[in-house]
Amino acid sequence: MMISTAPPAFIFILGGLLLPLLRARRLKQAWLLFIPALAFVDLIALQSSGTCWTYHFLGYNLVFGRIDTLSLCFGYVFCIMAFLGMVYALHVKEDGQHLAAMFYIGSALGVTFAGDLLTLFVFWEIMAASSVFLIWYQRDKAALGAGFRYLMVHLFGGSLLLAGIIIHVSTTGSTQFGVIDYGSLSSLLILLGFIINAAVPPFHAWLSDAYPEATVTGSVFLTAFTTKSAVYVLIRAFPGVELLVWMGAIMAVYGVVYAVLENDIRRLLAYHIISQVGYMVCGVGLGTEMAINGSTVHAFCHILYKALLFMGAASIIHVTGKRKLTELQGRNLYKKMPICLSLYMVGAFSISAVPLFNGFISKTMVVAAAGELHRPIIYLLLHLASIGTFLHTGLKLPYGIWFGKTPEGTTRREIEAKEPPLHMLIAMGMTAFLCIVTGVFPQILYNLLPYPVHYQPYTPYHIVGMLQLLLLTATAFWLFANKLGGEPTISIDTDWFYRKGAGLLMRYCYRLDEARTGIQVFASRVVAGVVVVSKNPIQSVQSLFSREKSVLLPYNADTYRPAIGVGVMVLLVLFCIFCVILFFRF
Repeated sequence: MMISTAPPAFIFILGGLLLPLLRARRLKQAWLLFIPALAFVDLIALQSSGTCWTYHFLGYNLVFGRIDTLSLCFGYVFCIMAFLGMVYALHVKEDGQHLAAMFYIGSALGVTFAGDLLTLFVFWEIMAASSVFLIWYQRDKAALGAGFRYLMVHLFGGSLLLAGIIIHVSTTGSTQFGVIDYGSLSSLLILLGFIINAAVPPFHAWLSDAYPEATVTGSVFLTAFTTKSAVYVLIRAFPGVELLVWMGAIMAVYGVVYAVLENDIRRLLAYHIISQVGYMVCGVGLGTEMAINGSTVHAFCHILYKALLFMGAASIIHVTGKRKLTELQGRNLYKKMPICLSLYMVGAFSISAVPLFNGFISKTMVVAAAGELHRPIIYLLLHLASIGTFLHTGLKLPYGIWFGKTPEGTTRREIEAKEPPLHMLIAMGMTAFLCIVTGVFPQILYNLLPYPVHYQPYTPYHIVGMLQLLLLTATAFWLFANKLGGEPTISIDTDWFYRKGAGLLMRYCYRLDEARTGIQVFASRVVAGVVVVSKNPIQSVQSLFSREKSVLLPYNADTYRPAIGVGVMVLLVLFCIFCVILFFRF
């Protein structure tokens, strides 16, 4: 097979390290676009299946290039998303943000092409450590707290994954990354590590907590890599595990339900990431060729349309400085940002599975796979999630941002807003173009999937069925639009438990530290007292029986040494006692 010069992961990591050495801003911008383009060309050279970049380390083989259709499919979309994200982030002047994004993308590609568990784990941890800086660079209190919670959750998940890998390797003697038999302790730990990154409830709250607090451009990158790389490893290791079917279906509905309650526009979109990843997890659990294909193509499409949605939301925040529906309603932004609105709606129609957009060719495949397996409850749950997605992402969110009415009893001035910078619109335009092209010509993506595709999305049954759901949802929204606006509330999710639990733990640690400090102070005083007494023990004893206070003087043998007769008398008394004891004993 034809082997390229370096693993794609290293292209991004090395490219990020070299970025600060470039001085001219235009040169840096060109470099940011060159790296993902180079990585994409690098992937095109890897058309055959097999392994490459294998190194022997401590008795194990580290495989940096396991090449097949599945890894290439995820690799292609990761590189495409890297290029689109860099175009969107060209205005960012901080090298640190770009460096974090480069490491984040590179580590996601490292996970994608890892052929062994040790390599997988290393890149898995780099992905967590680098992505947190995309949150912290927002430089406010909320981002700082969200970043620490994000990091702690992922380090916990990484610890579970490492424990599972160690047990698995010690049991099997192999580090090869492939299908893992579900049921053993090692498999449960590895699965837990994977589903934490996939944001499967109840381990999902890190996503809706952290993504809304990231930088404007950082949130776009975050949508693409962590959860989708988790879907990839689930496909590799646990296809057909029944538990994932129910987790995914519940996840799809759970995210939609919480999106109903949200007022923050990026937090609402973050919950829809959870919902959409639920389709992918469910497809992995179903385990058939159609279901695996559906999960793979839905991950590909989701990366594109969710990035487009976050680009639209981030553009609103960048231009207006406001991020809540209650702050944006009644501002008439549709008059001032029509291009941004139009491009956003392409993403909204895609996530809602409107025909001719890419979500339609992927989401319906997963639902059809559930139908073929005669899983009516799963089939129904996925359809309910689809209705909720269109209701809130496709209708409520754009209506609230661009068209919403001013709440009763309040007066509101129009914002001095305009379209976002040109490079942001170009990135959104390219992403929207891909969403439409892949939706109109699904075979472009179907040819990349791991199994032959026999599914036809554009049949009367699928089109009419989806249009019925969409039209009924749109009618319901039209009737109840006034009741579906944003509310200035805070929704409590499962992160409440570790937020409160961490607070209780910290208070316990403070009390424990106070007790330790008290014991230390007491011990120090005792030692100090002993030191003082040891300077002149005789005067110290005498002062106990004296009512007069005296200054403790240094010990002087000529002053405090008693007469020799006292010592002789004590010895004679002890000798007499000893003699008496001997007399009575014998």
